[in-house]
Amino acid sequence: MRLLELLWKCDSVRGTIIACLGLLGLTACATAGIGQESEREVRRPNIILILADDMGYSDLGSYGSEIVTPNLDRLASEGLRFRQFYNTARCSPTRASLLMGRYPHEVGVGHLTEDFGHPSYQGYLSERGSTIPEALKSFGYRSYAVGKWHVGDERGHWPLDRGFDRFYGIPAGGGVYFWPPLLDRQLVLDASVITPPDGWYSTDAFNDQAVSFIREAHQAGQPFFLYLPHIAPHFPLQAPEHDIARYRERYREGWDVLRARRHRRLLEEGLIDDVWKLPPRDPEAPPWEEVKEKEKKQWVEKMAVYAATIDRMDQGIGRVLNVLDELSIAEHTMVLFLSDNGAEAGHVDRGRPGAPPGHPDSFMSYDLPWANLSNTPFRRFKTWVHEGGIASPLIVRWPEVISAGSITHEVGHVIDLMPTFLEVAGRSAKWHNSRQQVPLDGRSLLPVLQGGSRGAPQPLFWEHEGNRAVRDGRWKAVAARGGTWELYDLQRDPTEMVDLAAQHPERVRQLTHRYEGWAARVGVLPWEEVQRLRRARQ
Repeated sequence: MRLLELLWKCDSVRGTIIACLGLLGLTACATAGIGQESEREVRRPNIILILADDMGYSDLGSYGSEIVTPNLDRLASEGLRFRQFYNTARCSPTRASLLMGRYPHEVGVGHLTEDFGHPSYQGYLSERGSTIPEALKSFGYRSYAVGKWHVGDERGHWPLDRGFDRFYGIPAGGGVYFWPPLLDRQLVLDASVITPPDGWYSTDAFNDQAVSFIREAHQAGQPFFLYLPHIAPHFPLQAPEHDIARYRERYREGWDVLRARRHRRLLEEGLIDDVWKLPPRDPEAPPWEEVKEKEKKQWVEKMAVYAATIDRMDQGIGRVLNVLDELSIAEHTMVLFLSDNGAEAGHVDRGRPGAPPGHPDSFMSYDLPWANLSNTPFRRFKTWVHEGGIASPLIVRWPEVISAGSITHEVGHVIDLMPTFLEVAGRSAKWHNSRQQVPLDGRSLLPVLQGGSRGAPQPLFWEHEGNRAVRDGRWKAVAARGGTWELYDLQRDPTEMVDLAAQHPERVRQLTHRYEGWAARVGVLPWEEVQRLRRARQ
């Protein structure tokens, strides 16, 4: 027994032991035996994963924004910020990837939640492989989901069907702030549809329920995983009036001045350096000085509401952080915050005619020029796989491990979250239970959280609606749907301003060959074929 204890203290040996036990089908034995030995030595951390919806790279104060986010800024000052962290460019695929540690097409969510009759585009999480809560369950974790699910809209694919012990939120997509919503949505507690009380506002309700679940888990004396995917700041732009009022004056300067200011703040924060050039304003956005005064008022109102939704989310996250302090569990709780994709540039306006932005009867987006501000310093937007569509802030606080106020240059992706959580819980990244064993695509971020490096980066891939990309180290090949491949040196040109494809055709061929191999492996279909499948199912 003494020998086992000494071996268990060695990280590499411990990982090998667990992996071998898993391959031998002895996971239950490992959980009951070695897991109990380690419990006395290493306290498994609680894990809280908070996800914003359609929030741009620079929309937090700690990432250069003028939006007031003191609680998330506190999280950054007490934790670690990533300069380069990636999502998958769209809400449902990102949720699928982070919950299963694999690329979205592999786990059934290559698009959204429509079932197109193909395993890569079935619209709900695949049964082939485990989710985070399924994998953590035998290690004694309780798991809670609060907010927007959107990886299986129908019963049978809800959170409790995929390993969560409790759920409060919207099984389908977002678009819900005040109740009743303008969309057809259900509010669910565990597996029952419920009616919210008067005065219900989704952002407040989600954060308050998260606090309640944290208290419940603490009372039970178990480590917990809390998944808190917010709807904010996704359209429709709806927020309480007193939150909106704080921002009206702030946006009268317009997007041109504010983009430049955010860029300067990112430089001052050390999140970017001089090679991160600010691209010109998006060609579809007019110069602010040329916008008519009457139109400026409407533009300002939209951005004020957008900022208010983020402000309100931050207020509630403050309550989540405060309960950790109150219960004296902040030190051994890992808290993460990120966004599911870049800012949304589409135009939406389908609420009651005449309803102003922010009102419960309005249903508006804030549109491309402000999304261009949100994604500072990048080009393009949600659904694109240029950096503006896939770059996310990532903040991680874990006081027992992470040095306060640190910034990392390491590149990460949402596929890395599940292997990270499994490693900090003491389990091999090759996990299996009653579901078929499958390897995870990501790699644990634990060495980065500890202040080190994961070594040579692995290639990363993206595809959404025919937009496609591959990054291998400093080089990224990317193509818009129907377009030719572009090539960028992200070490010298992180904001993708100088296309080098013509100068380096052989490198483009190498990268696109890798992309094609990946696409075949995970089940990517040509976008035209996906549309044909969709029409056939209608």
